[in-house]
Amino acid sequence: MTDNSENKNTVRAVDRALDILLCFTDAKELTLTAISQKVGLNKSTVYRLLASLEGRGFLTRHPETEKYRLGFRVWELSANLTQEDDPATLLLPEMIRLRDLLGETISLYIRNGNERVRIQAAESTQTIRRVAPIGARLPLYVGASSKVLVAYADAQVREKVLDDPEWPPYIDRQTYIDQLEEIRSNGYATSIGEREEGAAAVSVPLFNRRGELVAALSVSGPYNRLTQDKMKEIAPEVMEAAKRMGKMIK
Repeated sequence: MTDNSENKNTVRAVDRALDILLCFTDAKELTLTAISQKVGLNKSTVYRLLASLEGRGFLTRHPETEKYRLGFRVWELSANLTQEDDPATLLLPEMIRLRDLLGETISLYIRNGNERVRIQAAESTQTIRRVAPIGARLPLYVGASSKVLVAYADAQVREKVLDDPEWPPYIDRQTYIDQLEEIRSNGYATSIGEREEGAAAVSVPLFNRRGELVAALSVSGPYNRLTQDKMKEIAPEVMEAAKRMGKMIK
């Protein structure tokens, strides 16, 4: 009994420590209180976990502000990712070229369960722009990139998304299915104000050299610049960029 109990406690501690590290996907610095609220644990438990993570170099604490941020160990681990293993690193130069060509924010999304995750972004340099935090997790039922990831996924994935118990009642499933068919026919998806008021996006599928869906490549910005006509106009450029990127991935 003792061994089983210790094993369960060890797994739970690891899960909690990883939850703490994941808090920094959308924040550079966090206080103990903020971390405690994010992971839903009391401060004393979080403090002990933070002490361990800090001691091993995964987190560092500012001596004056008492805020935590990622430590050098995280960067050491990421340095061992090869470009072949990490399409986000490999494709960034091409994303920057597309950003410079179109003047809007370029994002790369992958599907993770019933969510999409932004794994890379080249933000627009314009004063008013679409900010794209890396690591952001978003639902699959709204947004151009979400629909691309579902439209080009296999039938089992599509069924799983449509059967999601958290599917919002205000989105008609049949209308959504019809949109997926249209996306496969056109080769791209667009959205205006679906997830965020005032924002628009056009997205295309990115396939690797074996023809497998890897990610969704998206261009996003304010809808007064990315009108429906404008997105239709630039869609061929985005599709061509996705083809070039796909040839770089095995």
